[in-house]
Amino acid sequence: MPEPMIAELLAAADPSRSRPLGELIERLTAEGLLRGARDSGRPIGSAALASIEAGGITEDSRAVRPGSIFVAVSGAHVDGHEFVERAAAAGAGVAIVERPVPDVRLPQLVVDRSQAALATAAAWWFGDPSRELGVVGITGTDGKTTTSFLAVAALESAGLSTGLIGTVDTKIGRTREANAEHTTTPSAPDLQRALRAMVRSGNAAAVVETTSHGLAAERVRGIAYDAAILTNLTHEHLEFHGSWEAYRDAKLSLFERLAVSDRNPLKTGPTPAWPKRAIVNADDPNVGLFVGVAQEAGAGVVTYGTDAGADVRATHSEEDGRRLRVAYDAPSGSSRLELRLAGRFNVHNALAVVALGEALGLDPAAVRAGLESVEGVPGRMERVDAGQPFGVVIDYAHTPSSLLAVLDILAPVAAARGGGLIAVFGSAGERDTDKRPMMGRIAAERARLVVVTDEDPRGEDREAILDEIARGAETAGARRGHDLLLVADRPAAIEAAFERARAGDVVLLAGKGHEQSIIGPGGPVAYDERKIALDALARLGHVGGG
Repeated sequence: MPEPMIAELLAAADPSRSRPLGELIERLTAEGLLRGARDSGRPIGSAALASIEAGGITEDSRAVRPGSIFVAVSGAHVDGHEFVERAAAAGAGVAIVERPVPDVRLPQLVVDRSQAALATAAAWWFGDPSRELGVVGITGTDGKTTTSFLAVAALESAGLSTGLIGTVDTKIGRTREANAEHTTTPSAPDLQRALRAMVRSGNAAAVVETTSHGLAAERVRGIAYDAAILTNLTHEHLEFHGSWEAYRDAKLSLFERLAVSDRNPLKTGPTPAWPKRAIVNADDPNVGLFVGVAQEAGAGVVTYGTDAGADVRATHSEEDGRRLRVAYDAPSGSSRLELRLAGRFNVHNALAVVALGEALGLDPAAVRAGLESVEGVPGRMERVDAGQPFGVVIDYAHTPSSLLAVLDILAPVAAARGGGLIAVFGSAGERDTDKRPMMGRIAAERARLVVVTDEDPRGEDREAILDEIARGAETAGARRGHDLLLVADRPAAIEAAFERARAGDVVLLAGKGHEQSIIGPGGPVAYDERKIALDALARLGHVGGG
């Protein structure tokens, strides 16, 4: 029998029976979220609504089915309170709102924060599946996806069937599929549904890429985390958080969630038991703050990196452009890894997972075997070879720090071939604008040619985005029309880069990686970076390799 599809596993995870609303009212009250209730526009004691039978949970009025709880979330572009009437017409049994909607004859629970209430309701509706799994949360600006791939491989090698919720892939049971969405941490109902599907499918653990958005927007509220990994912390998402401090504090909140409580109990089930553990990059400037927060939460801490005081410390590393060899010391002893990954930044990603194994008491040999089994991550340092005389690398790098790291890795590769670097990249619309000139400057300082193009312009003026990046490149001496090209259409930009590539050059296609669409003003449009690159190479007469 073929393995079921992810969609089938998720559908099977939906509870088949309704549940009395009184259970949720008790939980919302205990968490300090419930402020009151309304019925037919009038105040009413919430106990009067306790007998209502709930048949689902959603914040999307289009997904309401008879008996659903509709949660009115106020977002950046849409206010869910405007859709309460539509939800009532679709058969919703009750609405959860931040402010009463008096003109709609639908029972309403009034809460302080509807996003938090949505997450609490989702955890309740799906029966708190995270309490039946060992849950590893991975956060940081860069490296989350690769670290999550490595963590799943290591946990499974150590005998733990492991699910994954991440940027590139979703894994439930033994089924693994690409994530077609641009969202890493999904909405609270989707997240809890996936965790319940993992429990039903026999997973013992779950690795959850946990973004600052997911933390700040309360999507992960109700998840009983057991381990938290910090990859690093650099410039990103200030358009959402408003300040560096708010961005940092969102990441810190994952480590605060390690505190043992009624909502996050110690899990003592089958091997291994799941102690609360924090895994922190000792080379990150914020290490002390994250260690302090984790310790205050009562979690044990294991650090990793190249710092002399790291618990898991790299003592030597070398790479040949395709493999990475790492020697390290750990509490369990000294050892070596031979990774089938390129890029020295993957030293830290691998050490993070070694540290996770140390923290959980897993067999070190099994952890190493799992790490060494990973052949690559889609869209991360992915090579495209059609027999052309220059190199082509696809990478998801979309922050100043990640672009810097990838270019610095590729520079000596190009130099050894007698060539230079060509960087093709953009910056997402309606996202952090401060990073745009930074990325332009970084690229211009390292590449002989910079081609600025679309990433996901969304509703923003695409030419204005390119101009902001270009101004940063100009501060490093780049000249428009010479070593700095502005080509909004991404396939055309890639073709322009390939036409100008010389033998020995390395062309970096950064920012899209694994993604299968570009988001413009009209929404997502299908896009595959690897296919676009191969098609452009074929037009230049290169059709070998692949």
